[in-house]
Amino acid sequence: MSANENARTVTVISGKGGTGKTSIAAAFAVLARPVVVADCDVDAANLHLLLAPRAEQETEFMAMPIPEIDRERCTSCGECHRLCPYDAIRVTGEDPPIFEVDPLSCEACMVCKEFCPEKAIDEKDRLAGHWYVGESKVGPMVYAHLGIAAENSGKLVTEVRKAASEVARKNNSRFILVDGPPGIGCAVIASLTNADMVVAVTEATQSGLSDLKRVHDLASHFGIPLNLIINKADLNAEVTESIREWARGAKVKIVGELPYHPAFTLAMVKGETIVEWEEKAGEGAEKITPALKKIWKRVEEDLGA
Repeated sequence: MSANENARTVTVISGKGGTGKTSIAAAFAVLARPVVVADCDVDAANLHLLLAPRAEQETEFMAMPIPEIDRERCTSCGECHRLCPYDAIRVTGEDPPIFEVDPLSCEACMVCKEFCPEKAIDEKDRLAGHWYVGESKVGPMVYAHLGIAAENSGKLVTEVRKAASEVARKNNSRFILVDGPPGIGCAVIASLTNADMVVAVTEATQSGLSDLKRVHDLASHFGIPLNLIINKADLNAEVTESIREWARGAKVKIVGELPYHPAFTLAMVKGETIVEWEEKAGEGAEKITPALKKIWKRVEEDLGA
């Protein structure tokens, strides 16, 4: 069950980048509106480019504190430099040497602080990014920006998910739609935890199939139902059939297949979802939206919504 008692949480993920995950998630958001959207791809957030949220609340995100050497207390014994397992202690000067923490190399293990004989090392908070709550063209949206070279993206995703759940509770929303990051790392785990359904978007390539299997293993580990969309299914008929065969064996439901279509790119250039862009395309144009509507209807049916 999702973290919110009323809203059903759907997380859209992919094993790799470039599958069209965010474009499809944005289309779902338009089809499901009003909906609470959470952009959990915090390392490379771009869903806001399509949904145009207006930030109404901004919150600082603090990463794990790192050590800071107090030069007045430091006796330049070099114990921190010797013990640091990440070579994150820089040495400048010669008489006496000056020891400083390299924030890009430091993993905040605090070994230096623990074993400093002079107790000359303190902990320093560091700003790692911001997360926002605002109103988008489809409803409330929570999104974030992780700072350059910042870490703890999984923790930031958790903050975004919590905020989205709270917004959904206040608005008595039916759905929380989560755009998760690619891969299977900590941020992905945080984006799908407690979701009611995972929708995996793959493409007709060998790497797409390989990474899909890893995504499936992850969702299975957490006991979350996984539905599958094969995007660009006409790029390689042989690989697409391999994906279908794997899905049958793994008992994964394919809720839809989409062909490669330049409309996705044309819509992005305009800063619109493909659904909005095709609404303006006029009659007679070959469209993807009808297929997306069928896919979203199947997702709703599987959710029992």
